[in-house]
Amino acid sequence: MSTSAISKRYAKALVSLGSEQNKIDAFGEELAKVSSLVAAEDLLRLLLESPTLAVEKKSAIFADIMEKLGLSEVMRDFFGLLVEKDRMQYLPQIELYYQQLADELSGTLRARVTAAVELSDAQKKAISAELEKQTGKNVELTVDVDEALIGGLRTEIGGRLFDGSVKTQLKRIEDTLTKG
Repeated sequence: MSTSAISKRYAKALVSLGSEQNKIDAFGEELAKVSSLVAAEDLLRLLLESPTLAVEKKSAIFADIMEKLGLSEVMRDFFGLLVEKDRMQYLPQIELYYQQLADELSGTLRARVTAAVELSDAQKKAISAELEKQTGKNVELTVDVDEALIGGLRTEIGGRLFDGSVKTQLKRIEDTLTKG
């Protein structure tokens, strides 16, 4: 079974549990907390993914960590299962798929806007409102700054990229002039 299929299966199961208990957001936060901890702590990640360390020891170590983090019982069981089944290496993908499935359930789209300069709150609200109007869904906006764009915006939403930056426009003009 592929990494993607395994990760989707675990994410789907967790979203289903979260939906039943009305805790989709809470589970998502706990999943992100543990995922970022494991990603940040190389020693912990290596320990959990080690084929030579007994599963019982991995489980005991991770149970202590989960208790200190104050995770819910469902999430403790979920991570215990991941450790037991040797699936901790899939945690980043599980988190990604979980977020996508949770967003689908809530009708939320995540958009990443890149601008050449810092945008004001009014500009962010206007962009968000227009994207919500176009998509009919709630939009969560993330704004980055890339001075190399010169001007304009580049927006990525729902896996699609809309590039209205001056840099891209100049590149198109250059390509047209080069081709004749």
